[in-house]
Amino acid sequence: MKKLGVLSVISGFSGVGKGTIVKKLVAEEDYALSISATSRAPREGEVHGREYFFLTRDEFHSMIESDGLIEWAEYVNNFYGTPREYVEERLAEGKDVILEIEPQGALKIKEKYPEAVLIFIVPPNAKELENRLIGRGTEEADTIKKRLKRAAEETEYIDNYEYIVVNDNLDDAVRDIHHIIQAASHKKDRAGGFIEALTDDLKKSF
Repeated sequence: MKKLGVLSVISGFSGVGKGTIVKKLVAEEDYALSISATSRAPREGEVHGREYFFLTRDEFHSMIESDGLIEWAEYVNNFYGTPREYVEERLAEGKDVILEIEPQGALKIKEKYPEAVLIFIVPPNAKELENRLIGRGTEEADTIKKRLKRAAEETEYIDNYEYIVVNDNLDDAVRDIHHIIQAASHKKDRAGGFIEALTDDLKKSF
């Protein structure tokens, strides 16, 4: 039985560690990671085509107009979006695809792909989230405050997610998400016409 791959959407507050979790999942398991496009500038050590496709705002708008994105959203004055072609090709091949995107984009994905699995990563508490943002050492205090404010706003989206994973321990969070995705791959509604074909074959056997 050939099945489409599972499309999983992983979201979480800025600084919660979702990027680290996704990298570990892709490194340890057989997942395809869709690289997002963004209009923000690269951080130190980030490479175009590896962490993100870094685009100008004009280039990003061109992708929107050509229907080259399956979702896009604006976050802290920058645009983020998911290129369409890569995702749909991998799913057709039966490959499980992970998207790491913001809640606004996740809801758009769910509208277009109802079978997508939505997973939201949260910190053990608010203070730990603040400590992680400070510990990155990449942003000014004012930006950190904006990200914490945005995190408070994003809690309103959590009810739209099917699964919540607390990132208190990295290995535990990675294991939990892997189990969620693998369980989703065996859901009955993903079997397509297989059950009907199996039933017909069984009826023909007696």
